[in-house]
Amino acid sequence: MSRGTLAFVGGDEFSAGCDFDVVLLAESRAREVVVLPTATAYENPAKLRARAEEWFGSLGVGCRWLDVYRRADADDPQAAAAVAGATMIYLTGGSPLHARSTLLRTAVWEALVGAAAAGATVAGAGAGGNVLCDHMVDVRGGAFTLGLGLTDELAIISRADTLSAERISRTVQLAPPDLPVAAIHERSALIGRPGAAWEAVGEVVLYRDGTTIGLEDLAT
Repeated sequence: MSRGTLAFVGGDEFSAGCDFDVVLLAESRAREVVVLPTATAYENPAKLRARAEEWFGSLGVGCRWLDVYRRADADDPQAAAAVAGATMIYLTGGSPLHARSTLLRTAVWEALVGAAAAGATVAGAGAGGNVLCDHMVDVRGGAFTLGLGLTDELAIISRADTLSAERISRTVQLAPPDLPVAAIHERSALIGRPGAAWEAVGEVVLYRDGTTIGLEDLAT
């Protein structure tokens, strides 16, 4: 699928240590970040909203928070228009299953796909990154299920520093053949830019077929 820059953040977004956001903002030339907090619907989104607004304000840009928590919200024309016109879109963490069921085949999701194809930067933190993948890790047990499919290049284990080695190993072993799996720590990121090599910022471990691989082994 054609896309612009894609950034997977391990979690704990909008906090000190997420300095990669400075680079993403500069590259996207965004003056306002559109935030989709769908995955955070049941995890006190108001608190995260305050943190996001403070974070992006400190970086000199605006934060447009879209209250997309239900399918009706995801089909709202104004929300879809905001996503379609964005140069940087940020999906927050929480429940990837809720994000998938809410956004699948909606106007907001189609707008995001179109924006990405036109070159917008899409960042997903925690569950917000997990759900962007075609192969999505089911956080209930570490197996795989279908995500929203913005990319089929890899799968994501988010908040890897909070998981046991056994849990990570289970997911890695269950991955389809040849599918890279990235275990990303909180406040770390894996960034893919069109036509360029992937970049890891912070703690990121890559696997394929049960063994670790290097960044150079990821397709660009």
